Amino acid sequence: MQDTARTASGRIAAARGLLAPSKRSEVPPFMVMDVMAAAARIEEAGGRVIHLEVGQPAAPAPSTAIRAAARALESGRIGYTEALGIPPLRARIAKHYGEAYGLALDSARVAVTTGSSGGFVLAFLALFEPGDRVAITEPGYPPYRNILHAIGCEPVTIEISENTRWALNVEALLAEHRRAPLKGVIVTSPANPTGTMVRAEQLSELIRAAAEAGIKFISDEIYHGLDYAFPAETAAKFSDHAVVINSFSKYFCMTGWRVGWMVVPEWLVRTIDRLQQNLAISVPTLSQIAAVAAFDGRPEMEAVKHGYEVNRKILVEGLPRAGLVKFLPVDGAFYLYADISRFSNDSLEFARRMLEETHVAATPGVDFDQRRGKNFIRFCYAGTEAEMREAVERIGKWLGKG
Repeated sequence: MQDTARTASGRIAAARGLLAPSKRSEVPPFMVMDVMAAAARIEEAGGRVIHLEVGQPAAPAPSTAIRAAARALESGRIGYTEALGIPPLRARIAKHYGEAYGLALDSARVAVTTGSSGGFVLAFLALFEPGDRVAITEPGYPPYRNILHAIGCEPVTIEISENTRWALNVEALLAEHRRAPLKGVIVTSPANPTGTMVRAEQLSELIRAAAEAGIKFISDEIYHGLDYAFPAETAAKFSDHAVVINSFSKYFCMTGWRVGWMVVPEWLVRTIDRLQQNLAISVPTLSQIAAVAAFDGRPEMEAVKHGYEVNRKILVEGLPRAGLVKFLPVDGAFYLYADISRFSNDSLEFARRMLEETHVAATPGVDFDQRRGKNFIRFCYAGTEAEMREAVERIGKWLGKG
């Protein structure tokens, strides 16, 4: 009987081992998605939520892109494409660098990806080995940290503050590198969640310092085009060895189409090609066709950008009257990162109560900064002007200022 029990116990233990997820999969949730789910439950119960939590434009994709996709569907067959993307899209992206930045770019260095997220996975796999230390800023976009962890790298957070205008500088990067060697660094401008930007000269200095130290440089440029304080500059202008990641999601309002791109050094193209072949085969064909035509919809997108500027002004002027008087420079993207410490030192609870009591959804700062994020809330102003005005009014009444 004891032998039978021991055998059964062994089988149970073995089964538990088989059913256990890998250690590398133990990443935190992307909290904004949890906020979205909570907001959806309120809406299912009949409530009307103002969505300032998710970084998603309220406007549709350019009409030029939608028409191109419709024509492609009418043709019938939608098959695989080359792993690096259809040639017309790669060529059009390369042309964009000439139009936007005055940079002559070889389309052979362009790789089309499944949004910027696919670009991060490809870049990290292509550039780093398990155990490599890769620098990211805090606050910063949480999937950087989580993807790096999932592939076995060590994300290294460098705290940024108002002393450096909430941007990474050369001194902080090299100080961390001296502490223990870094293999890579990720810089974002305009940044998520802060909306702050890095000036061209500062970006150039960072790239040069990283190269001299042997640190691989990744530039997340997903919010390019959405710059208000001063023009955004691409890292590709300062180095042929930087890896640039961008997407049609934000400026072109094509989040659900899941199409982005990378600009990579010549020596990395074949590596990205092989990885893409095995991980995704190719990016959805319909999205690629639409993306080519999206560039012809820039007048529509500039009108959308003007709407963001109006929304930005509403929040910058209205939130202080509502009681939220301190926030980071609102340079670009469509985010405002507000200090809530005069009301709470628990941004998760603050966001939960604000959603339940005002039906305004925003993202707690702990999603972006594990140390100081308890004092911050991120508001996304990519919605409508009417929503921004109503959100400010609701928040003001809730905080006792309305």
